[in-house]
Amino acid sequence: GAIVFGAMALGQASAFAPDAGKAKMSAAHIFQLLNSEPKIDVYSEAGQKDIPVNSRVRFDGLRFRYPTRPDVEVLQGLSLEVDPGETVALVGASGCGKSTTVQLVERFYDPEEGTVYLDNNNIKDLNIQWLRKQIGIVSQEPVLFDCSIAENIAYGDNSREVPMAEIIEAARKANIHNFIQGLPKGYETMCGDKGTQLSGGQKQRVAIARGLVRNPKILLLDEATSALDTESEKIVQEALDKAREGRTCIVIAHRLSTIQNADKICVIKHGQVAEQGRHNELMSKHGIYYRLVTTAQSRRGKS
Repeated sequence: GAIVFGAMALGQASAFAPDAGKAKMSAAHIFQLLNSEPKIDVYSEAGQKDIPVNSRVRFDGLRFRYPTRPDVEVLQGLSLEVDPGETVALVGASGCGKSTTVQLVERFYDPEEGTVYLDNNNIKDLNIQWLRKQIGIVSQEPVLFDCSIAENIAYGDNSREVPMAEIIEAARKANIHNFIQGLPKGYETMCGDKGTQLSGGQKQRVAIARGLVRNPKILLLDEATSALDTESEKIVQEALDKAREGRTCIVIAHRLSTIQNADKICVIKHGQVAEQGRHNELMSKHGIYYRLVTTAQSRRGKS
């Protein structure tokens, strides 16, 4: 009996062997992640801060490849200047390096070659937390947390306790205050896990309010309306236009119709700026931008 019982126990234990192997591998990955040292220390106290910001952004000869794709050079000597208070739109085919430029301004990565300047300062010489405090970012898929709308907006500035008056002011600028006021619990309404209680357009406007609550000098909009339907896009676009006022703004556009009033449009191809100018100038050149716009229009016409 003991032998049979032992054999059964062994059989049951061996059934767990594959899972034990998986658990061991997963643990190894977790420890590897915990032990890895980031190239950019976000908690570093080093670097200049509390200096006047004029909000001129300049990319000078940037070369960059992602660590996970070392054989693909995304930026190949990109140079570009954004004047204070100017809205510059970056357009180009998917994978041409538009979003990469935004990630380099925020210092999520550093370029292999070349420099990103804020005014005349190399951003590597600035305190990273202070630098990021000057920048607001609104991306395609905003991440909302399962807490109140007010807390989600206040999350945009973790350096202090954000007063309710400022949360409401940011919501007004983002065209969402009236909607929130109309909810039974107002600003205390829970957003649900990943914002499931809100529509795409509402989530995006909460994200805009979150980006504005720190009163950033520079606004980065990374395909902020590309996941929305036409009606929501119109409302969100109005909020973005309001948010841009008086700020330096870099827009990454998926839908070309949203950026025709930008101060400057830069077409990126093969990791460099291939063309730049205002919408009408670029259309009259009949170059890459003209082809992108006419292709987009013919697609819309067919649909």
